[in-house]
Amino acid sequence: MARNRSSWSKRMASRACLAAVTLASRQTSVSAFARSGSSSTGSRSLSTISRRCATRKPSGASPVISSFSSNSIRSSLFQIRMSSTEAAEATEVKTITPSPRRVKTVDAEVSEDPVSIKGWVRTVRKQKTLAFVEVNDGSSMSGIQCVLPFDAIDEATLGEIENLTTGCSVHAIGNIVKSQGGKQSVELSATSLRIVGSCPGETFPLAKKRHSLEYLRTIAHLRPRTNTIAAVARVRSTLAGSIHAFFQDEGFNYVQTPLITASDCEGAGEMFRVTTLDTDNVESLPRAKDDDGNELPGVDYGEDFFGKAAFLTVSGQLGGETHACALGDVYTFGPTFRAENSQTTRHLAEFWMVEPEMAFADLTSAMDNAEAMLKSVVGVALDKCDEDLTFFAKFFDKGLKDRLQKLVSKPFVRLPYRDAIKYLQEEIAKDPSKWQFPDVEFGTDLATEHERWLAEKKFESAVFVYNYPKKIKAFYMRDNDEDGGETVNAMDLLVPGVGELVGGSQREERMDVLVDKMRELDLDEDDYWWYLDLRRFGSVPHSGYGLGFERLVTYVCGIENIRDAIAFPRYPGSAEF
Repeated sequence: MARNRSSWSKRMASRACLAAVTLASRQTSVSAFARSGSSSTGSRSLSTISRRCATRKPSGASPVISSFSSNSIRSSLFQIRMSSTEAAEATEVKTITPSPRRVKTVDAEVSEDPVSIKGWVRTVRKQKTLAFVEVNDGSSMSGIQCVLPFDAIDEATLGEIENLTTGCSVHAIGNIVKSQGGKQSVELSATSLRIVGSCPGETFPLAKKRHSLEYLRTIAHLRPRTNTIAAVARVRSTLAGSIHAFFQDEGFNYVQTPLITASDCEGAGEMFRVTTLDTDNVESLPRAKDDDGNELPGVDYGEDFFGKAAFLTVSGQLGGETHACALGDVYTFGPTFRAENSQTTRHLAEFWMVEPEMAFADLTSAMDNAEAMLKSVVGVALDKCDEDLTFFAKFFDKGLKDRLQKLVSKPFVRLPYRDAIKYLQEEIAKDPSKWQFPDVEFGTDLATEHERWLAEKKFESAVFVYNYPKKIKAFYMRDNDEDGGETVNAMDLLVPGVGELVGGSQREERMDVLVDKMRELDLDEDDYWWYLDLRRFGSVPHSGYGLGFERLVTYVCGIENIRDAIAFPRYPGSAEF
Protein backbone atom coordinates (compact mmCIF):
# COMPACT_ATOMS: atom_id res chain seq x y z
CA MET A 1 0.00 0.00 0.00
CA ALA A 2 2.85 2.38 0.96
CA ARG A 3 4.61 1.53 -2.31
CA ASN A 4 1.46 2.39 -4.28
CA ARG A 5 1.10 5.70 -2.45
CA SER A 6 4.75 6.47 -3.16
CA SER A 7 4.32 5.66 -6.84
CA TRP A 8 1.18 7.80 -7.02
CA SER A 9 2.98 10.72 -5.34
CA LYS A 10 5.82 10.51 -7.81
CA ARG A 11 3.46 10.59 -10.79
CA MET A 12 1.48 13.53 -9.44
CA ALA A 13 4.63 15.49 -8.57
CA SER A 14 6.02 14.87 -12.03
CA ARG A 15 2.82 16.06 -13.67
CA ALA A 16 2.67 19.14 -11.44
CA CYS A 17 6.28 19.94 -12.22
CA LEU A 18 5.68 19.62 -15.97
CA ALA A 19 2.58 21.80 -15.77
CA ALA A 20 4.43 24.45 -13.77
CA VAL A 21 7.34 24.48 -16.23
CA THR A 22 4.92 24.79 -19.19
CA LEU A 23 2.97 27.65 -17.60
CA ALA A 24 6.13 29.46 -16.64
CA SER A 25 7.50 29.05 -20.14
CA ARG A 26 4.35 30.48 -21.69
CA GLN A 27 4.24 33.33 -19.19
CA THR A 28 7.89 34.12 -19.84
CA SER A 29 7.06 34.60 -23.52
CA VAL A 30 4.16 36.93 -22.71
CA SER A 31 6.25 38.88 -20.21
CA ALA A 32 9.15 39.16 -22.61
CA PHE A 33 6.86 40.45 -25.39
CA ALA A 34 5.11 42.92 -23.10
CA ARG A 35 8.32 44.30 -21.60
CA SER A 36 10.32 44.34 -24.82
CA GLY A 37 12.97 41.86 -23.73
CA SER A 38 12.79 42.15 -19.91
CA SER A 39 12.01 38.58 -18.88
CA SER A 40 14.14 38.05 -15.74
CA THR A 41 11.15 37.22 -13.57
CA GLY A 42 9.94 34.58 -15.94
CA SER A 43 13.45 33.17 -16.23
CA ARG A 44 13.85 33.02 -12.45
CA SER A 45 10.58 31.19 -11.96
CA LEU A 46 11.48 28.76 -14.71
CA SER A 47 14.98 28.05 -13.23
CA THR A 48 13.50 27.62 -9.75
CA ILE A 49 11.03 25.03 -10.96
CA SER A 50 13.78 23.32 -12.95
CA ARG A 51 16.02 23.03 -9.86
CA ARG A 52 13.20 21.71 -7.72
CA CYS A 53 12.36 19.12 -10.31
CA ALA A 54 15.99 18.06 -10.48
CA THR A 55 15.93 17.01 -6.76
CA ARG A 56 13.59 14.13 -7.52
CA LYS A 57 15.17 10.71 -7.00
CA PRO A 58 14.28 7.62 -8.97
CA SER A 59 13.40 5.57 -5.89
CA GLY A 60 13.03 5.71 -2.11
CA ALA A 61 12.62 9.46 -2.08
CA SER A 62 9.13 9.97 -0.80
CA PRO A 63 10.11 12.64 1.77
CA VAL A 64 11.75 14.73 -0.97
CA ILE A 65 8.78 14.30 -3.28
CA SER A 66 6.36 15.12 -0.49
CA SER A 67 8.32 18.24 0.35
CA PHE A 68 8.35 19.22 -3.31
CA SER A 69 4.62 18.71 -3.62
CA SER A 70 3.70 20.85 -0.61
CA ASN A 71 6.24 23.67 -0.75
CA SER A 72 8.18 23.86 -3.99
CA ILE A 73 5.19 23.73 -6.36
CA ARG A 74 3.39 26.31 -4.22
CA SER A 75 6.41 28.59 -4.46
CA SER A 76 6.77 28.06 -8.19
CA LEU A 77 3.10 28.74 -8.87
CA PHE A 78 3.37 31.90 -6.76
CA GLN A 79 6.26 33.06 -8.93
CA ILE A 80 4.19 32.29 -12.06
CA ARG A 81 1.33 34.39 -10.72
CA MET A 82 3.75 37.21 -9.96
CA SER A 83 5.12 36.94 -13.48
CA SER A 84 1.58 37.12 -14.90
CA THR A 85 0.83 40.25 -12.84
CA GLU A 86 4.00 41.95 -13.96
CA ALA A 87 3.25 41.11 -17.60
CA ALA A 88 -0.25 42.59 -17.36
CA GLU A 89 1.11 45.75 -15.74
CA ALA A 90 3.79 46.04 -18.38
CA THR A 91 1.31 45.65 -21.28
CA GLU A 92 -0.02 48.99 -22.51
CA VAL A 93 -3.77 48.88 -23.27
CA LYS A 94 -4.46 50.85 -26.42
CA THR A 95 -8.02 52.21 -26.83
CA ILE A 96 -9.45 52.83 -30.32
CA THR A 97 -11.35 56.07 -30.68
CA PRO A 98 -14.66 55.36 -32.46
CA SER A 99 -15.28 57.10 -35.77
CA PRO A 100 -17.86 59.87 -35.73
CA ARG A 101 -21.39 58.66 -36.38
CA ARG A 102 -22.37 58.80 -40.05
CA VAL A 103 -25.42 60.94 -40.76
CA LYS A 104 -27.50 60.98 -43.95
CA THR A 105 -28.06 64.54 -45.11
CA VAL A 106 -31.83 64.05 -45.06
CA ASP A 107 -31.57 63.39 -41.29
CA ALA A 108 -29.08 66.16 -40.51
CA GLU A 109 -29.85 68.15 -37.36
CA VAL A 110 -27.81 70.22 -34.90
CA SER A 111 -25.33 67.97 -33.07
CA GLU A 112 -23.07 68.46 -30.08
CA ASP A 113 -20.75 65.63 -31.13
CA PRO A 114 -18.84 65.45 -34.42
CA VAL A 115 -20.56 63.50 -37.20
CA SER A 116 -19.47 62.06 -40.51
CA ILE A 117 -20.91 63.07 -43.90
CA LYS A 118 -20.10 61.07 -47.04
CA GLY A 119 -21.24 61.93 -50.54
CA TRP A 120 -20.45 63.62 -53.84
CA VAL A 121 -19.47 67.23 -54.39
CA ARG A 122 -22.01 69.36 -56.23
CA THR A 123 -20.33 72.77 -55.93
CA VAL A 124 -17.18 74.32 -54.45
CA ARG A 125 -16.77 78.00 -53.51
CA LYS A 126 -13.48 79.28 -52.10
CA GLN A 127 -13.01 82.58 -50.32
CA LYS A 128 -10.04 84.15 -48.55
CA THR A 129 -10.65 82.61 -45.14
CA LEU A 130 -12.96 79.68 -45.79
CA ALA A 131 -14.49 77.35 -48.38
CA PHE A 132 -18.05 76.20 -49.00
CA VAL A 133 -18.57 72.67 -50.34
CA GLU A 134 -22.04 71.38 -51.19
CA VAL A 135 -22.17 67.62 -50.63
CA ASN A 136 -25.06 65.39 -51.70
CA ASP A 137 -25.32 61.77 -50.55
CA GLY A 138 -28.49 60.95 -52.52
CA SER A 139 -30.78 60.84 -49.49
CA SER A 140 -32.34 64.23 -50.27
CA MET A 141 -32.59 66.84 -52.97
CA SER A 142 -30.70 69.57 -51.14
CA GLY A 143 -27.75 67.73 -49.59
CA ILE A 144 -25.75 69.76 -47.06
CA GLN A 145 -23.35 72.67 -47.15
CA CYS A 146 -19.96 72.04 -45.54
CA VAL A 147 -18.22 75.14 -44.22
CA LEU A 148 -14.43 74.84 -43.86
CA PRO A 149 -12.74 77.78 -42.06
CA PHE A 150 -9.06 77.71 -43.01
CA ASP A 151 -7.94 78.44 -39.44
CA ALA A 152 -9.88 75.46 -38.01
CA ILE A 153 -8.80 72.66 -40.35
CA ASP A 154 -5.60 70.65 -40.67
CA GLU A 155 -2.98 70.97 -43.39
CA ALA A 156 -4.20 67.82 -45.15
CA THR A 157 -7.71 69.26 -45.49
CA LEU A 158 -6.31 72.53 -46.86
CA GLY A 159 -4.52 70.51 -49.52
CA GLU A 160 -7.65 68.52 -50.35
CA ILE A 161 -9.69 71.69 -50.89
CA GLU A 162 -7.38 72.64 -53.74
CA ASN A 163 -8.22 69.37 -55.52
CA LEU A 164 -12.00 69.41 -55.09
CA THR A 165 -14.06 69.20 -58.28
CA THR A 166 -17.72 68.68 -59.09
CA GLY A 167 -18.50 64.96 -58.94
CA CYS A 168 -15.68 63.80 -56.68
CA SER A 169 -16.61 61.77 -53.60
CA VAL A 170 -15.63 63.05 -50.16
CA HIS A 171 -15.73 62.23 -46.46
CA ALA A 172 -16.20 65.22 -44.17
CA ILE A 173 -16.20 65.38 -40.36
CA GLY A 174 -17.51 68.15 -38.15
CA ASN A 175 -20.45 69.39 -36.12
CA ILE A 176 -23.84 70.14 -37.59
CA VAL A 177 -24.83 73.67 -36.64
CA LYS A 178 -27.59 76.12 -37.49
CA SER A 179 -26.90 77.68 -40.83
CA GLN A 180 -26.09 81.36 -41.08
CA GLY A 181 -27.43 81.40 -44.64
CA GLY A 182 -31.04 81.43 -45.73
CA LYS A 183 -31.04 78.49 -48.16
CA GLN A 184 -30.70 75.74 -45.57
CA SER A 185 -31.55 75.27 -41.91
CA VAL A 186 -28.32 73.49 -40.91
CA GLU A 187 -24.81 73.08 -42.23
CA LEU A 188 -21.68 71.13 -41.37
CA SER A 189 -18.96 73.10 -39.62
CA ALA A 190 -16.22 70.82 -40.91
CA THR A 191 -12.85 70.21 -39.28
CA SER A 192 -11.69 67.56 -41.70
CA LEU A 193 -12.36 66.62 -45.32
CA ARG A 194 -10.81 63.90 -47.45
CA ILE A 195 -11.31 63.08 -51.11
CA VAL A 196 -12.38 59.46 -51.49
CA GLY A 197 -12.56 59.36 -55.27
CA SER A 198 -11.37 62.07 -57.65
CA CYS A 199 -13.40 63.28 -60.65
CA PRO A 200 -11.57 65.02 -63.49
CA GLY A 201 -13.63 68.10 -64.26
CA GLU A 202 -12.56 68.30 -67.90
CA THR A 203 -14.02 64.86 -68.75
CA PHE A 204 -16.95 64.58 -66.31
CA PRO A 205 -20.07 64.57 -68.54
CA LEU A 206 -22.32 66.19 -65.93
CA ALA A 207 -21.14 69.78 -65.87
CA LYS A 208 -22.99 72.16 -63.56
CA LYS A 209 -25.81 73.01 -65.95
CA ARG A 210 -29.23 71.68 -66.81
CA HIS A 211 -29.07 68.78 -69.28
CA SER A 212 -31.93 67.54 -71.42
CA LEU A 213 -33.57 64.28 -70.39
CA GLU A 214 -32.79 62.91 -73.86
CA TYR A 215 -29.07 63.49 -73.31
CA LEU A 216 -29.20 61.96 -69.84
CA ARG A 217 -30.61 58.72 -71.28
CA THR A 218 -27.32 58.32 -73.17
CA ILE A 219 -25.45 58.32 -69.85
CA ALA A 220 -27.97 56.35 -67.80
CA HIS A 221 -25.18 55.06 -65.55
CA LEU A 222 -24.46 58.61 -64.35
CA ARG A 223 -27.87 60.29 -64.60
CA PRO A 224 -28.94 59.31 -61.03
CA ARG A 225 -26.49 62.03 -59.89
CA THR A 226 -28.76 64.70 -61.39
CA ASN A 227 -31.55 66.28 -59.39
CA THR A 228 -34.32 65.04 -61.67
CA ILE A 229 -33.40 61.38 -61.92
CA ALA A 230 -32.35 61.15 -58.27
CA ALA A 231 -35.74 62.57 -57.28
CA VAL A 232 -37.50 60.06 -59.56
CA ALA A 233 -35.53 57.24 -57.92
CA ARG A 234 -36.47 58.34 -54.40
CA VAL A 235 -40.16 58.71 -55.29
CA ARG A 236 -40.11 55.34 -57.08
CA SER A 237 -38.58 53.68 -54.01
CA THR A 238 -41.20 55.24 -51.73
CA LEU A 239 -44.03 54.12 -54.03
CA ALA A 240 -42.70 50.56 -54.19
CA GLY A 241 -42.40 50.32 -50.43
CA SER A 242 -45.88 51.75 -49.85
CA ILE A 243 -47.42 49.32 -52.35
CA HIS A 244 -45.98 46.37 -50.44
CA ALA A 245 -47.10 47.93 -47.16
CA PHE A 246 -50.67 48.44 -48.42
CA PHE A 247 -51.15 44.87 -49.57
CA GLN A 248 -49.45 43.40 -46.51
CA ASP A 249 -51.71 45.47 -44.25
CA GLU A 250 -54.73 44.25 -46.22
CA GLY A 251 -53.76 40.62 -45.63
CA PHE A 252 -52.51 39.84 -49.14
CA ASN A 253 -49.73 37.31 -49.69
CA TYR A 254 -46.81 38.33 -51.93
CA VAL A 255 -46.27 35.74 -54.70
CA GLN A 256 -43.28 35.66 -57.07
CA THR A 257 -44.49 34.35 -60.43
CA PRO A 258 -42.07 33.09 -63.13
CA LEU A 259 -40.49 35.33 -65.74
CA ILE A 260 -40.13 32.47 -68.24
CA THR A 261 -43.40 31.04 -69.50
CA ALA A 262 -45.00 29.04 -72.31
CA SER A 263 -48.31 30.92 -71.93
CA ASP A 264 -49.34 34.13 -73.66
CA CYS A 265 -51.43 35.85 -71.01
CA GLU A 266 -52.75 38.58 -73.28
CA GLY A 267 -53.12 36.40 -76.37
CA ALA A 268 -51.52 39.10 -78.51
CA GLY A 269 -48.33 37.25 -79.42
CA GLU A 270 -46.05 40.21 -78.58
CA MET A 271 -43.57 38.16 -76.56
CA PHE A 272 -39.79 37.81 -76.39
CA ARG A 273 -38.65 34.28 -77.15
CA VAL A 274 -36.26 32.48 -74.80
CA THR A 275 -34.07 29.87 -76.49
CA THR A 276 -30.67 28.18 -76.25
CA LEU A 277 -30.75 27.01 -79.87
CA ASP A 278 -27.89 28.28 -82.03
CA THR A 279 -29.73 30.92 -84.00
CA ASP A 280 -26.45 32.09 -85.53
CA ASN A 281 -26.25 28.80 -87.40
CA VAL A 282 -29.60 28.53 -89.14
CA GLU A 283 -28.71 25.22 -90.81
CA SER A 284 -28.27 23.59 -87.40
CA LEU A 285 -31.75 24.48 -86.13
CA PRO A 286 -33.97 21.40 -85.69
CA ARG A 287 -36.89 21.46 -88.10
CA ALA A 288 -40.47 20.74 -87.14
CA LYS A 289 -41.87 17.57 -88.72
CA ASP A 290 -45.27 16.03 -89.22
CA ASP A 291 -46.26 12.52 -88.13
CA ASP A 292 -44.81 11.10 -91.35
CA GLY A 293 -41.45 12.73 -90.78
CA ASN A 294 -41.88 15.42 -93.41
CA GLU A 295 -40.35 18.79 -92.57
CA LEU A 296 -42.71 21.62 -91.72
CA PRO A 297 -42.12 25.38 -91.69
CA GLY A 298 -40.64 26.49 -88.39
CA VAL A 299 -38.32 25.18 -85.69
CA ASP A 300 -38.86 22.11 -83.52
CA TYR A 301 -38.71 23.67 -80.06
CA GLY A 302 -39.04 20.23 -78.55
CA GLU A 303 -35.26 20.15 -78.98
CA ASP A 304 -34.85 23.41 -77.06
CA PHE A 305 -33.85 23.83 -73.39
CA PHE A 306 -37.38 23.62 -71.96
CA GLY A 307 -38.65 21.05 -74.47
CA LYS A 308 -41.11 23.58 -75.88
CA ALA A 309 -41.30 27.19 -77.03
CA ALA A 310 -40.64 29.55 -74.11
CA PHE A 311 -41.00 33.30 -73.70
CA LEU A 312 -40.52 36.18 -71.28
CA THR A 313 -43.81 36.79 -69.53
CA VAL A 314 -46.11 39.70 -70.34
CA SER A 315 -47.92 39.34 -67.01
CA GLY A 316 -47.82 37.48 -63.71
CA GLN A 317 -51.61 37.31 -63.62
CA LEU A 318 -52.16 33.68 -64.60
CA GLY A 319 -49.66 32.50 -62.01
CA GLY A 320 -51.21 34.82 -59.46
CA GLU A 321 -54.63 33.26 -60.04
CA THR A 322 -53.31 29.83 -59.01
CA HIS A 323 -52.38 31.15 -55.57
CA ALA A 324 -55.50 33.29 -55.20
CA CYS A 325 -57.52 30.11 -55.62
CA ALA A 326 -55.74 28.70 -52.58
CA LEU A 327 -54.64 31.65 -50.41
CA GLY A 328 -57.54 33.99 -51.11
CA ASP A 329 -55.83 37.35 -51.73
CA VAL A 330 -52.39 37.62 -53.34
CA TYR A 331 -50.34 40.09 -55.33
CA THR A 332 -47.32 40.00 -57.60
CA PHE A 333 -44.85 42.83 -58.14
CA GLY A 334 -42.16 42.20 -60.70
CA PRO A 335 -40.77 42.79 -64.20
CA THR A 336 -42.75 41.94 -67.32
CA PHE A 337 -41.86 42.16 -71.00
CA ARG A 338 -43.59 43.03 -74.23
CA ALA A 339 -42.11 42.92 -77.74
CA GLU A 340 -44.28 45.76 -78.99
CA ASN A 341 -42.56 47.94 -81.57
CA SER A 342 -43.62 51.19 -79.94
CA GLN A 343 -41.58 54.37 -79.63
CA THR A 344 -44.18 56.35 -77.66
CA THR A 345 -43.57 58.07 -74.35
CA ARG A 346 -45.95 55.58 -72.65
CA HIS A 347 -44.43 52.21 -73.57
CA LEU A 348 -41.40 50.16 -72.56
CA ALA A 349 -40.25 46.70 -73.61
CA GLU A 350 -39.36 45.88 -69.98
CA PHE A 351 -41.54 47.27 -67.21
CA TRP A 352 -42.80 46.40 -63.74
CA MET A 353 -46.36 45.37 -62.93
CA VAL A 354 -48.32 45.25 -59.67
CA GLU A 355 -50.97 42.54 -60.05
CA PRO A 356 -53.29 41.64 -57.17
CA GLU A 357 -55.70 38.70 -57.48
CA MET A 358 -58.67 38.24 -55.12
CA ALA A 359 -60.76 35.09 -54.71
CA PHE A 360 -64.53 35.36 -54.12
CA ALA A 361 -64.45 38.85 -55.62
CA ASP A 362 -66.25 40.56 -58.49
CA LEU A 363 -65.36 43.58 -60.64
CA THR A 364 -66.64 46.04 -58.04
CA SER A 365 -64.28 44.49 -55.47
CA ALA A 366 -61.37 45.00 -57.83
CA MET A 367 -62.26 48.65 -58.40
CA ASP A 368 -62.66 49.23 -54.66
CA ASN A 369 -59.24 47.74 -53.97
CA ALA A 370 -57.51 49.65 -56.78
CA GLU A 371 -58.95 52.94 -55.57
CA ALA A 372 -57.94 52.31 -51.95
CA MET A 373 -54.44 51.24 -52.99
CA LEU A 374 -53.79 54.31 -55.14
CA LYS A 375 -55.11 56.72 -52.53
CA SER A 376 -52.84 55.06 -49.97
CA VAL A 377 -49.58 55.03 -51.94
CA VAL A 378 -50.01 58.53 -53.40
CA GLY A 379 -50.78 59.80 -49.91
CA VAL A 380 -47.53 58.28 -48.64
CA ALA A 381 -45.60 59.95 -51.47
CA LEU A 382 -47.14 63.34 -50.63
CA ASP A 383 -46.12 62.87 -47.01
CA LYS A 384 -42.60 61.49 -47.48
CA CYS A 385 -41.42 63.04 -50.74
CA ASP A 386 -42.49 66.66 -50.34
CA GLU A 387 -39.08 68.12 -51.29
CA ASP A 388 -38.89 66.04 -54.47
CA LEU A 389 -42.51 66.72 -55.44
CA THR A 390 -41.95 70.44 -54.90
CA PHE A 391 -39.03 70.21 -57.34
CA PHE A 392 -41.19 68.45 -59.93
CA ALA A 393 -43.96 71.03 -59.47
CA LYS A 394 -41.45 73.81 -60.09
CA PHE A 395 -39.79 72.41 -63.20
CA PHE A 396 -42.24 69.94 -64.78
CA ASP A 397 -45.88 70.30 -63.70
CA LYS A 398 -47.08 73.41 -61.88
CA GLY A 399 -50.32 71.79 -60.73
CA LEU A 400 -48.77 68.49 -59.69
CA LYS A 401 -49.33 68.60 -55.94
CA ASP A 402 -52.90 69.85 -56.28
CA ARG A 403 -53.64 67.03 -58.72
CA LEU A 404 -52.22 64.43 -56.37
CA GLN A 405 -54.14 65.86 -53.42
CA LYS A 406 -57.32 65.63 -55.48
CA LEU A 407 -56.71 61.99 -56.28
CA VAL A 408 -56.29 61.20 -52.58
CA SER A 409 -59.32 63.15 -51.39
CA LYS A 410 -61.91 62.84 -54.19
CA PRO A 411 -63.92 59.64 -54.93
CA PHE A 412 -63.15 58.06 -58.31
CA VAL A 413 -65.82 58.32 -61.00
CA ARG A 414 -67.26 55.00 -62.29
CA LEU A 415 -68.42 55.20 -65.90
CA PRO A 416 -69.82 52.44 -68.17
CA TYR A 417 -67.96 52.16 -71.48
CA ARG A 418 -71.11 52.91 -73.49
CA ASP A 419 -71.54 56.22 -71.63
CA ALA A 420 -67.90 57.09 -72.20
CA ILE A 421 -68.40 56.61 -75.95
CA LYS A 422 -71.50 58.81 -75.87
CA TYR A 423 -69.66 61.66 -74.07
CA LEU A 424 -66.74 61.44 -76.48
CA GLN A 425 -68.97 61.48 -79.55
CA GLU A 426 -70.74 64.60 -78.27
CA GLU A 427 -67.44 66.40 -77.61
CA ILE A 428 -65.73 65.37 -80.85
CA ALA A 429 -68.78 66.51 -82.88
CA LYS A 430 -68.09 70.08 -81.75
CA ASP A 431 -64.81 70.20 -83.70
CA PRO A 432 -63.44 66.90 -85.09
CA SER A 433 -60.30 68.67 -86.37
CA LYS A 434 -58.97 68.96 -82.81
CA TRP A 435 -58.77 65.20 -82.47
CA GLN A 436 -56.17 62.82 -83.85
CA PHE A 437 -58.69 59.96 -83.67
CA PRO A 438 -62.13 61.49 -84.20
CA ASP A 439 -63.90 58.25 -85.13
CA VAL A 440 -65.29 56.81 -81.93
CA GLU A 441 -67.99 54.17 -81.69
CA PHE A 442 -68.89 51.07 -79.68
CA GLY A 443 -65.93 48.73 -80.09
CA THR A 444 -63.32 51.51 -80.31
CA ASP A 445 -60.24 50.91 -78.16
CA LEU A 446 -59.88 54.29 -76.48
CA ALA A 447 -56.75 56.23 -77.40
CA THR A 448 -54.74 58.27 -74.93
CA GLU A 449 -56.37 61.52 -76.06
CA HIS A 450 -59.80 60.02 -75.33
CA GLU A 451 -58.74 58.76 -71.92
CA ARG A 452 -57.16 62.03 -70.90
CA TRP A 453 -60.17 64.09 -72.02
CA LEU A 454 -62.46 61.99 -69.85
CA ALA A 455 -60.18 62.31 -66.81
CA GLU A 456 -58.91 65.87 -67.25
CA LYS A 457 -61.76 67.73 -68.90
CA LYS A 458 -65.03 65.88 -68.48
CA PHE A 459 -64.70 64.81 -64.85
CA GLU A 460 -61.42 66.38 -63.60
CA SER A 461 -60.93 63.20 -61.62
CA ALA A 462 -59.72 59.66 -61.80
CA VAL A 463 -62.28 57.63 -63.76
CA PHE A 464 -63.04 53.91 -63.89
CA VAL A 465 -64.40 52.98 -67.32
CA TYR A 466 -65.93 49.50 -67.14
CA ASN A 467 -67.85 46.88 -69.17
CA TYR A 468 -65.71 47.01 -72.30
CA PRO A 469 -66.58 45.26 -75.59
CA LYS A 470 -65.50 41.64 -75.56
CA LYS A 471 -63.62 41.84 -78.86
CA ILE A 472 -61.02 44.36 -77.57
CA LYS A 473 -60.24 42.60 -74.30
CA ALA A 474 -58.30 39.46 -73.26
CA PHE A 475 -59.70 35.91 -73.32
CA TYR A 476 -59.74 35.39 -69.56
CA MET A 477 -62.19 38.23 -68.80
CA ARG A 478 -65.68 37.19 -67.72
CA ASP A 479 -68.51 37.69 -70.20
CA ASN A 480 -71.37 39.87 -69.02
CA ASP A 481 -74.60 37.88 -68.82
CA GLU A 482 -76.92 40.87 -69.13
CA ASP A 483 -75.91 41.79 -72.71
CA GLY A 484 -75.42 38.30 -74.07
CA GLY A 485 -71.65 38.39 -73.75
CA GLU A 486 -71.19 41.48 -75.95
CA THR A 487 -69.17 43.07 -73.17
CA VAL A 488 -66.93 41.72 -70.44
CA ASN A 489 -66.53 42.58 -66.77
CA ALA A 490 -63.42 44.65 -67.42
CA MET A 491 -62.30 48.08 -66.26
CA ASP A 492 -59.59 50.63 -66.94
CA LEU A 493 -58.66 53.39 -64.52
CA LEU A 494 -57.93 56.69 -66.27
CA VAL A 495 -56.06 59.46 -64.44
CA PRO A 496 -55.30 63.08 -65.39
CA GLY A 497 -51.93 63.60 -67.01
CA VAL A 498 -51.39 59.96 -68.00
CA GLY A 499 -54.56 58.27 -69.20
CA GLU A 500 -54.82 54.54 -68.48
CA LEU A 501 -53.03 53.61 -65.26
CA VAL A 502 -54.79 50.39 -64.19
CA GLY A 503 -56.48 47.62 -66.15
CA GLY A 504 -58.46 44.82 -64.54
CA SER A 505 -61.40 42.45 -64.75
CA GLN A 506 -63.40 39.73 -63.17
CA ARG A 507 -61.87 36.48 -64.43
CA GLU A 508 -63.91 33.92 -66.31
CA GLU A 509 -64.49 31.13 -63.79
CA ARG A 510 -66.82 29.04 -65.98
CA MET A 511 -64.92 26.19 -67.61
CA ASP A 512 -67.04 25.79 -70.74
CA VAL A 513 -67.16 29.52 -71.50
CA LEU A 514 -63.40 29.89 -71.04
CA VAL A 515 -62.61 26.96 -73.36
CA ASP A 516 -64.86 28.38 -76.08
CA LYS A 517 -63.11 31.75 -75.88
CA MET A 518 -59.67 30.13 -76.11
CA ARG A 519 -60.73 28.24 -79.23
CA GLU A 520 -61.99 31.46 -80.82
CA LEU A 521 -58.52 32.96 -80.33
CA ASP A 522 -56.77 29.77 -81.50
CA LEU A 523 -55.06 29.29 -78.15
CA ASP A 524 -53.78 25.75 -77.52
CA GLU A 525 -55.63 24.26 -74.54
CA ASP A 526 -52.67 22.00 -73.84
CA ASP A 527 -50.55 25.09 -73.04
CA TYR A 528 -53.12 26.18 -70.46
CA TRP A 529 -54.06 22.80 -68.94
CA TRP A 530 -53.02 23.96 -65.49
CA TYR A 531 -55.02 27.21 -65.84
CA LEU A 532 -58.10 25.23 -66.83
CA ASP A 533 -57.59 22.97 -63.80
CA LEU A 534 -58.45 25.96 -61.61
CA ARG A 535 -61.91 25.83 -63.18
CA ARG A 536 -62.17 22.05 -62.94
CA PHE A 537 -61.35 21.80 -59.26
CA GLY A 538 -63.20 24.15 -56.89
CA SER A 539 -63.63 27.14 -59.19
CA VAL A 540 -64.64 30.46 -57.59
CA PRO A 541 -65.45 33.95 -58.86
CA HIS A 542 -62.26 35.97 -58.68
CA SER A 543 -61.00 39.34 -59.87
CA GLY A 544 -57.79 41.27 -60.23
CA TYR A 545 -56.01 44.09 -61.97
CA GLY A 546 -52.64 45.23 -63.18
CA LEU A 547 -50.94 48.53 -62.38
CA GLY A 548 -48.13 49.66 -64.67
CA PHE A 549 -45.61 50.77 -62.08
CA GLU A 550 -43.60 53.09 -64.35
CA ARG A 551 -46.83 54.82 -65.39
CA LEU A 552 -47.57 55.40 -61.72
CA VAL A 553 -44.09 56.90 -61.29
CA THR A 554 -44.58 59.28 -64.23
CA TYR A 555 -47.99 60.28 -62.86
CA VAL A 556 -46.74 61.02 -59.34
CA CYS A 557 -43.60 62.83 -60.57
CA GLY A 558 -45.34 64.77 -63.32
CA ILE A 559 -42.76 63.73 -65.92
CA GLU A 560 -43.85 63.01 -69.46
CA ASN A 561 -41.62 60.21 -70.74
CA ILE A 562 -41.84 56.75 -69.18
CA ARG A 563 -38.19 56.16 -70.13
CA ASP A 564 -37.22 58.47 -67.29
CA ALA A 565 -39.24 56.51 -64.73
CA ILE A 566 -36.97 53.42 -64.72
CA ALA A 567 -33.25 53.07 -64.13
CA PHE A 568 -32.31 51.55 -67.50
CA PRO A 569 -35.11 51.85 -70.06
CA ARG A 570 -35.55 49.10 -72.64
CA TYR A 571 -37.35 49.99 -75.86
CA PRO A 572 -37.02 49.18 -79.59
CA GLY A 573 -33.44 49.78 -80.68
CA SER A 574 -32.09 50.37 -77.17
CA ALA A 575 -30.73 47.89 -74.63
CA GLU A 576 -27.71 49.81 -73.35
CA PHE A 577 -26.12 49.37 -69.94
